[in-house]
Amino acid sequence: MIRLAVVSGKGGTGKTVVTGAIARICTRSRVMVDCDVDAANLELLLKPRILERTDFRGMEVASIDPAVCTACGICIGACRFDAIRTHGAAYRVETGRCEGCRVCRMVCPAGAVSMQPRMCGQIFYSETAWGNLVHARLAPGAANSGLLVMEIKKLALSRNGDCDLMLIDGPPGIGCPLISTITGTDHALLVTEPSVSGFHDLERVVRVSRTLRTPVSVVINKHDLNPRISGDIRKFCRREDVAFRGEIPYDEAVMEAVRNGRPVTEYHVPASEAITTLWDDWSRELW
Repeated sequence: MIRLAVVSGKGGTGKTVVTGAIARICTRSRVMVDCDVDAANLELLLKPRILERTDFRGMEVASIDPAVCTACGICIGACRFDAIRTHGAAYRVETGRCEGCRVCRMVCPAGAVSMQPRMCGQIFYSETAWGNLVHARLAPGAANSGLLVMEIKKLALSRNGDCDLMLIDGPPGIGCPLISTITGTDHALLVTEPSVSGFHDLERVVRVSRTLRTPVSVVINKHDLNPRISGDIRKFCRREDVAFRGEIPYDEAVMEAVRNGRPVTEYHVPASEAITTLWDDWSRELW
């Protein structure tokens, strides 16, 4: 199995559009994984039918047993996050404020505090017209996004290990979710745009990928909106010995496809043709 992650240094560059487009035109057996767990939207293009739904439990939070608690108040003074409140004579932890530091557990003289796994989101295993999709939804404000990314990648591999391709729609940025996404992948396709911020964030994600020893290549989306910066990106790729996969023109049909919830490769338009050419050329190298 080839594990390919489509990522970007910033949001809005079109990586989900590219991922959905490749998912439709790839002729190999494949499983899709949406690792943008904070704002998963590959499902909007692939229209999955959910087969299984599983709760994801991540960071532990404190819990106070009212039958053991003596209401001494020591835990309230020790909690720096103001997570422990009183309700009449009862003491209770507000899980949304708890950071799982365990200080209340350590200072409680009665042993009334325990640490319990927190329900942080849900994992979905679905089917689409082009293969299975593993995706997730992290609860608002919840931590452990990197751990959730790892869990859905493991699920995709365990259920679809005989597929030729694991196609991953990655998160924006260069933080923990991205690191968890590209770790263990065979290649990362970096989708950028010809803007100052797009170019800057491309440089950052290239550095991170090299630190993780993940091979990378670059495609410029909407390249014709700023030919000068597109030229600078091509020069950067040559200077840094980064494979340059091609360019996708600005195409209003892309937004029409997104509004209709369809991969752009269902349309015979310039953007679709560019992505198809890119994938046809690249797939000959991959297999």
